[in-house]
Amino acid sequence: MNHTSPKEEDKSVHLPISELKRLSDAYSQSATMFEPVSSSSNGCREGSAETPTGDQLAGPSVPAPEKKLTLFALRLAMLEKAATGLGTLGFIWATVVLLGGFAITLNKSDFWIITIILLTEGTRIYSRSHELEWQRQSTWSFTGAGINSFRLLKLGSNKVWSTVKSVFRPRNHNGRQMNDSREDRKWKWDKQRQPTRRWASSDVPVLPYASWLFLSRNISKILQFLQIIAAIACVALSLMKIIWRNFGEVAKDDTDKKNRKDALLIFYGLALAEAALFLLEKIYWELKVTCCKILEKVNEECEFGPSGMISVTRFFYDAYSRCVDGSVFDGLKMDMVSFSMELLASNSPEEQLMGARVLRSFATNPQFSDDTLQKIGITFSAVERLVEMLNWKDPQEEEIRKSAAEILSKIAGKKQNSLRVAGIPGALESISSLLYVSKTSSAGMYEVCEKSIIPDHEHYGFWTFNHLGLLILKKLARDHDNCGKIGNTRGLLPKIIDFTHAKERLLKDDNIAASQIQTVKRSLQVIKMLASTTGSTGKQLRKEISEIVFTFCNIRDILRHGEKYPDLQKLGIEILTSLAMEDDATERIGATGGIIKELLNIFFKSGMPIGQVNVRTAAGEALVMLAFESKQNCNCILKLGALKKLVKALEIPLVRLNAARILRNLCTYSVDDCFQELRGVSAAVPSVLKGIMSEDDKLREVMVGLAARAFKFMTYSESSIMFEQAGITGTEIANVLVQILKKHTYPPARFPRIRRFTIELAIWMMRDKESNIRVFRSLGLEKELENVLDTTSELESFNIFSGTVGLSRFNTSIHSLIETAQNLLSNE
Repeated sequence: MNHTSPKEEDKSVHLPISELKRLSDAYSQSATMFEPVSSSSNGCREGSAETPTGDQLAGPSVPAPEKKLTLFALRLAMLEKAATGLGTLGFIWATVVLLGGFAITLNKSDFWIITIILLTEGTRIYSRSHELEWQRQSTWSFTGAGINSFRLLKLGSNKVWSTVKSVFRPRNHNGRQMNDSREDRKWKWDKQRQPTRRWASSDVPVLPYASWLFLSRNISKILQFLQIIAAIACVALSLMKIIWRNFGEVAKDDTDKKNRKDALLIFYGLALAEAALFLLEKIYWELKVTCCKILEKVNEECEFGPSGMISVTRFFYDAYSRCVDGSVFDGLKMDMVSFSMELLASNSPEEQLMGARVLRSFATNPQFSDDTLQKIGITFSAVERLVEMLNWKDPQEEEIRKSAAEILSKIAGKKQNSLRVAGIPGALESISSLLYVSKTSSAGMYEVCEKSIIPDHEHYGFWTFNHLGLLILKKLARDHDNCGKIGNTRGLLPKIIDFTHAKERLLKDDNIAASQIQTVKRSLQVIKMLASTTGSTGKQLRKEISEIVFTFCNIRDILRHGEKYPDLQKLGIEILTSLAMEDDATERIGATGGIIKELLNIFFKSGMPIGQVNVRTAAGEALVMLAFESKQNCNCILKLGALKKLVKALEIPLVRLNAARILRNLCTYSVDDCFQELRGVSAAVPSVLKGIMSEDDKLREVMVGLAARAFKFMTYSESSIMFEQAGITGTEIANVLVQILKKHTYPPARFPRIRRFTIELAIWMMRDKESNIRVFRSLGLEKELENVLDTTSELESFNIFSGTVGLSRFNTSIHSLIETAQNLLSNE
């Protein structure tokens, strides 16, 4: 770490004037709760820092890698069915023509050769589907042995010897090796499943004796080897008979044996063609699998990793089996995503894990995520199954549970799917089960440890599940309806708020794990989204959040010690701003010692790094909301000596809007005992008048509103002096006010109170000095007031807004203000 002198460091963090002005302009254009914001223009409620979701970005169309396997399975099935058809024809020919018509006249050699061929080939034809079933089961233990009949013969001597030893190694009744040490099993607890009440399909000893030979995973290899031997024998025997043609002599007058030779040639030809096609199929199989490594290539394109070979192999066998058992085109209808969803619904832990791994890999892969998430999203049973898996707390099922959580976090990112996830009965309770907290951490963070629910194991990924749970909630909270469901889920809000706990040691430690800070950040993001919800749902959520006793204490610690993490500070401040929309929450925040003080420190902090400038503006907005309609908080701000600093802040473009709003609230809502102290606001008049004369309408609105309140704390002589110091006359201000009313015939959404504040200031000016009445009359104020009456809307009746909903209606209606102004204009 490079250390610089204080002087050099101070220079490095100061903002240039041009940058400061640019940030000020950007802030003045940004939406706040002081103006209504429609859902269409508000966009994602989480902010611009959020990455685009799958709805917003559609990746390029990428061909599915498994299409190579389905095409391979189709070609193999065509050869298989052709061989089976020829074999069936040969079987019929032999039984009907040869053995039925020439059985007595056949040579002994022909009779036995035909019988051998029929037995071997007939058995292969009618047992092919069962052999495929054994092949599929073999994939659980040996990725390649079941699919490559010659693979074991090509292994090196060491691998062959290890394979033989593994086959002959004694086994206990649950199929696991007896010589595994207890330490090895403990180290591999997350790699191997504990004994269950069911057999693993690959470890079933079919016969009580020589069980090592008759394990289901070995039978497929035996069957394939026997099939190949039978086909080779059939080719050899058929060729031998076709070449030698020693079918016996046939006398010219022996009509019974007249067609025997031709019949035998046809049979041996059919047998040779059938066996040759079968061997061609196997050669093609070996060529594609062993030489071209089609399975490895598909696995690589799918990016499954080493464990994915089993999934790819199983998918291939299923596709091939469908092509053989049904229509030759049935396998083409399969895809890896649908196949994985079927495995996910299985009762077998191995199949569940396989399906979860494949779906997780596709869902997190940018090339395939869009198509995968769309398929899962429209399959309600699959989404319901994933939600169910979140409740699986067995450490042996950790990977399945983690995969389900990762997939759901991706699905929830799709707006059209988030409602489906939250709509599943018990879904939010399942998501809540991912969050575990225990207040035992010496580092200041809540450690994840709940022994009563999950066995305490050093390898269990508690933190991972916390992150995933918060991420799912964060994505679900983008929808208004989901926010209400989150708030109604018993015990969920306190859990989320517990994760916002971060003490000084955590926030100031340079060696702290990034995952801990990320947990705090995600929990703050979820709380912010819930607190900023609009309508009656938002009101109820803000009430529930503010009633949790740890909410404000946790945020205070972040404000006080989180200087290294401006993102956390900004999130905490935005939560306070949203909660301050409720009167009870405003009083609770003010009563929590140190929050207002920390907000003022951040707001007045100069020389702030660029990354923390937005924190300063957010702190100003929070102070505006806390001072709004709260005598307690206004008095607290004044007691902390903030008045003079606020007056000076009016000259700083970045914070002058919020500084003016805070001063206006202080002038409006402070108790009478603070009258003398508020007289110091007169020092702000020159800056206020200059703001009124500017061309920025948003700045004008704020400064006109402040002037209408600040001038009440000055006498006529004091106000005259301030006008002289600013070099601006009352006539000039009056002209600007009339021009504002002319310009804004209809109330603009970006500064909805500009006409109200203009009329308030005009009323004060006419009351302060009678000559101003004649000035306003000459400028045509009366006509403009009549236009305001005709164009007044509800937009101008509220102080703040929650989306498009107005909050805190003004006590004095705009019609009453216009009536007062008209009465003043009518007086001479």
